Amino acid sequence: MQDQRRKTPTRGRGALENPVNRFEKIDLEYEADAELADRLPTEVFKDTSRSVISYNDSPDVGMEATLNAYRGCEHGCIYCFARPFHEYLGLSSGLDFETKIFAKVDAPELLRKTLSSKKWEPKVVTMSGITDPYQPLERKLQITRRCLEIFNEFNNPVSIITKNYLVTRDIDIYSEMAKKNLIRINFSITTLNKNTARVMEPRACAPHQRLKAVKQLTDAGIPVNVMMAPIVPGLTDHEIPKLLEAVANAGAGTAAYVMLRLPYAVKDMFETWLGEHFPLRKDKVLNRLRSMRDGKLYSSEWGTRMTGKGFYTEQIEALFYASRKRYGLDKKYPSLTTENFRNAADKQMKLFD
Repeated sequence: MQDQRRKTPTRGRGALENPVNRFEKIDLEYEADAELADRLPTEVFKDTSRSVISYNDSPDVGMEATLNAYRGCEHGCIYCFARPFHEYLGLSSGLDFETKIFAKVDAPELLRKTLSSKKWEPKVVTMSGITDPYQPLERKLQITRRCLEIFNEFNNPVSIITKNYLVTRDIDIYSEMAKKNLIRINFSITTLNKNTARVMEPRACAPHQRLKAVKQLTDAGIPVNVMMAPIVPGLTDHEIPKLLEAVANAGAGTAAYVMLRLPYAVKDMFETWLGEHFPLRKDKVLNRLRSMRDGKLYSSEWGTRMTGKGFYTEQIEALFYASRKRYGLDKKYPSLTTENFRNAADKQMKLFD
């Protein structure tokens, strides 16, 4: 059973509602208290998962193994493709996703156990693939930092995906890993417009802070790839040249993009959000999305779900790659290495050296 809140803006939140969970048969509707809606709190729950590494076999995702320290994300990005994962917990893709966070407090211990196992084959692990490992809660819980310390100890390579300035807190660990070719930071910057960012990604850091983070990371010798993820056609695609110029000036070495994806309930929430915050652009954005998805707002077809297809897709792709080349963001970093991985047995053998 879940609640269905009124479709009114909530301070510091991206979603305007709690849409019905597609797996639930019972739905409770009520008139939300205006004062509560204005200060909807974040609730934190302990995630009791017994394993910490997940595996992916989708051919167009580009990551084999992932570690998600949190389920749900307080950043509240309205477009987040991960929102429907909360429905597997009996919750909603909407406000529940950004206010009910499950923290894997045992993740560091589970990770050490996994990397110590004789069955573990060293591979690049992406943190996190689903939700941001540096969302606000990480400042207090430090689950991501403790996992990084273990990855560094075992010399197992890691790829980070984040949009939070908090990533700079761990530059000390990243600097050590970079010297061993064990780390890559994928930093998400979707827009340079602070007003757009404020309503689209309400609890993520502002664009200028993200650029500052990119500079601090690269100045420390840490390889950074900037992700314009997602590009919202009709809303942020015109920013491509200026955004890539800004991230190049901040020191990023490479750049990539992902087209907006709106699975399950996210597409309806996004449409409602557009009507609230960008009513004059709503039809333009939705029509361009449909033109890229065979008349639908979303298609899960492998090979095109990350890019779309058609005229606007080709136009955005051409603009992005031309801008990337112009600003020198088409370099190639060397692949992260697993050659120096060492497990518990390796360290025990050194006692006899």
